[in-house]
Amino acid sequence: MCTSSPRECEQAIRQLSSGRRYLGAMIEELNPGIVVKAVIDDGPAARADLRPGDRLVAVNGRSTLEGDIKDFKQILYTAKETGVLWIIIKRQGVLKKIDVRLEPYSKAQIDKMVAQHLLQGHGIPPTVSATSTPQQ
Repeated sequence: MCTSSPRECEQAIRQLSSGRRYLGAMIEELNPGIVVKAVIDDGPAARADLRPGDRLVAVNGRSTLEGDIKDFKQILYTAKETGVLWIIIKRQGVLKKIDVRLEPYSKAQIDKMVAQHLLQGHGIPPTVSATSTPQQ
């Protein structure tokens, strides 16, 4: 359970997520390397044709063949200003270049993150979630 008040959590989540760009993909480490585990429907990764099972060979010119999630997060951080990733993947033995434009979270996505935290961290069901809490 979360030790902050629900209102403090909601405000923090909204502040941290507002304007922040996301990829829309979950990745996992191989030994060695990185692979796409899942892709969020209708997210930037899905629109760019990134798929589960794609092995990341390089991102923005940096090899990820021996990389880990920490390395990948550093690459994402350095791309925060431009919001552009060019990724070389290996899919079914074939190399392919994919261009992805990171996008800001939508209000609906932020509402969902707030509702999920309020449920898991505070036991507040979605009917009494962030969408009914007054905004400032």
